[in-house]
Amino acid sequence: MADLKEAAWTLTEADIDALEIGAGILGTGGGGNPYIGKLRAREALRAGHVMRVLPMEALGDEDRVVSLGGIGAPLISFERIKEGREGLRCLRALEQRLDFTAAAVACEEIGGQNAMEPLITAAMAGLPVVDGDGMGRAFPEMQMTTYSIYGHSSTPSVMCDPHGNVVTFDHAITEKWHETMARACVIAQGGASTLASAPMTGAFFKRFAIPGSYTQAIGLGRAVMEARQAHEDPIAAICKREGGRHVFSGKIKDIHRHFRGGFNVGEAEIEGLDGYRGSQAHITIQNEFLVFRRDGEVEVVVPDLVVVLDLDSGLPITTELLRYGQRIAVLALPCHELLRSEDALAVIGPAAFGFPEIEYTPLPAKETP
Repeated sequence: MADLKEAAWTLTEADIDALEIGAGILGTGGGGNPYIGKLRAREALRAGHVMRVLPMEALGDEDRVVSLGGIGAPLISFERIKEGREGLRCLRALEQRLDFTAAAVACEEIGGQNAMEPLITAAMAGLPVVDGDGMGRAFPEMQMTTYSIYGHSSTPSVMCDPHGNVVTFDHAITEKWHETMARACVIAQGGASTLASAPMTGAFFKRFAIPGSYTQAIGLGRAVMEARQAHEDPIAAICKREGGRHVFSGKIKDIHRHFRGGFNVGEAEIEGLDGYRGSQAHITIQNEFLVFRRDGEVEVVVPDLVVVLDLDSGLPITTELLRYGQRIAVLALPCHELLRSEDALAVIGPAAFGFPEIEYTPLPAKETP
């Protein structure tokens, strides 16, 4: 355990500020509000907890890694503040149930507040968080991780709510069944809880996690902050860093959004501005931004990232904060190659979200420096 701590790097409050922005961008509107997550992470640091991020290659093949994150609707997690130790209760209950000791904590999804949840839990447990995650973005359902897609069984798992309730899912016959049962439970717990999944080996994690997620998110946040400080275009900085495209600028002219089955679902209608005047755009929402259409034609679809930013500041906007009249920019960012395999697209491609008529055409992959 000591060796892993020595291999990790320590986060500062400045890193958390950058992570808030980067995780908001990669969250594609979901993952929980990153500002709330930043406040909770900052308070944990000020209480004396140490947050460490561990390079993936430092993991031993036999090390046991527990992934965790929030589950529920982002709107609920924005309105109802967590008690704070839900993740730690999940981790300890899982260790007791399976009689093991975790070597590190992992991130389910790097998007939104869920980038912060593993850091807070790991800091309280005295463990590092591995520099990787299961999505490279945010998705609305638990089986939509690379962990599940490439063969990991998430059960036994443990879910905890702010009231102190602890629920164990002993066995699910499929990852989708695990999601279905957990979604029913989180509704009963008030719409937002925390869940820790069965441990993975270090060997599995190094092979199938999206690599460098925390490094990417923090670097992305810093790029935005530096551009703003230099009075340069943060939107252009994001596109340059991530190999993305600025596909639309407009004003939200209508927003339909409601809570259904444990998810925020809805649509945003956008009227073009600047060079996009005369065009109309539409974004489909299920916790995250899933499909972007311009003048009725699909331009960006999951698993690639549809990112919504404030047009003037370049800061990310989550689904629950969309409002009539907002001036926004829409970006298209390429997803990681692990999300583009045939196995992955069966779980996170357009058909998996109810759009069998949409054929996934990948954005050009991000160039590796």
